[in-house]
Amino acid sequence: MTALQPARPGRPPEPAPGRIPFPVVDEISRHCLREEEPETVHIEVHLPRQPDPERLRSAFGEALLRHPRILVREAPGSWYRRRYEWELTGTPDVDPVGFPEPGPGALERARVRALAVTPPLSVSPPVRLEVVRPSSTGSSCVLLLTLNHTALDGPACLRVLATAAELYGGAVAPTSSVRSPVGSAGRPGPPPPGRAGGPARPARVAPATDARGAGGNGLLLADLPVPRRPAGAGYTVNDQLLVATCLMIARWNRLHDAPPRPMRITMPVDDRPRGAEMPIGNGTRLVEVGFEAQECAPEPGPEALAALLHRTAERTRALKSAPRPQLGHAATLLTAPALPVGMRAALTRGIRWAAAPWTSTTLLSNIGRIPYPLDFAEAGRAEAVWFSAPAAMPRGLTVTTASTGGRLHLALRWSRALLDDAAGQRLCDFFTEYLAAMTALPAVSGGEGA
Repeated sequence: MTALQPARPGRPPEPAPGRIPFPVVDEISRHCLREEEPETVHIEVHLPRQPDPERLRSAFGEALLRHPRILVREAPGSWYRRRYEWELTGTPDVDPVGFPEPGPGALERARVRALAVTPPLSVSPPVRLEVVRPSSTGSSCVLLLTLNHTALDGPACLRVLATAAELYGGAVAPTSSVRSPVGSAGRPGPPPPGRAGGPARPARVAPATDARGAGGNGLLLADLPVPRRPAGAGYTVNDQLLVATCLMIARWNRLHDAPPRPMRITMPVDDRPRGAEMPIGNGTRLVEVGFEAQECAPEPGPEALAALLHRTAERTRALKSAPRPQLGHAATLLTAPALPVGMRAALTRGIRWAAAPWTSTTLLSNIGRIPYPLDFAEAGRAEAVWFSAPAAMPRGLTVTTASTGGRLHLALRWSRALLDDAAGQRLCDFFTEYLAAMTALPAVSGGEGA
């Protein structure tokens, strides 16, 4: 009989069949979960009419099977195991589709659930779809998806919903001809500029005087025109959104007597294809766009605003073209399976607490133009699509945008430990004002289109 050979020290065991080790983003998120600030992404898809309940349930169920990576639950294990693992279930543990009672207030209640009640990681799939009828007599309908951000992100879940729409409309197989996003990953480009402000601590969003440390998140949705860019402008809509976010927070902070500091805005970059082959999970990488304190302290006139837009465009082009791990090299090191996950979790939370003053000011997630028709046959095509990303402290504020039919759908989401509803409305007013100012900029000669 052959003697058993001991495992090589320091080397984690191979994952069991049907299991996937947590990627870096999933593990960092799992380490930092807090009940008072749920890690949810909420997606709203507004349809002109109501889909047939059973056909929709069947189409969404089939879409889950077409994208089996969404059918996962966290595999149980001890604190001293080397990895968290996803267990591929093949079929759903529960029916994720629900039909709440229609009528006035139904949509508002569904939004509250999306921000406060996270689909558990212990049940497959970690996503919930509610078919909401805002009126018991009207024809409109809202598909409201809530997903656990530890398991997947908004664009991946939207791809699954797009497959459901195609299947609902009678497609034999989901299409894969959707154009990939115009990204710059892998293209040679200029080196990234130095971080604005050097090693100085970035600005924090000033707390509202009426915020009293309440738990959970608040949310405000707005429907705005997509900002126009002058002919020949060398900046993109995404650059306009970055500048509007920077100026919005700078103005808010000035009104609350916060000292001027450099600002850093975290921006997800997604280079995945958008067709049926799109990888499901957390697939974006994060970059930080820096702004000097003097760039956003005063109220800029047209010339200063145009100059700021062009500087921002240079920064974002360089950042997008530079190769970088999803969450940076430090996160890759923290998730190396050299220590048990319990020890890594404690270390990660400690580092996060210590590094809180140096965390970026806010996060802007621009989904861009929705690349799918989201056509549900007799229920019609999506008229509006909103996303919102988690707003945990220390940032406490996220800005998420998407565009459909020439409209910009803006979601501001904030931690109630930092801001209240009145503050959210004021910030939205500032954001809208700065977008309008950029739309009013005169045309420029030459330049690079984007």
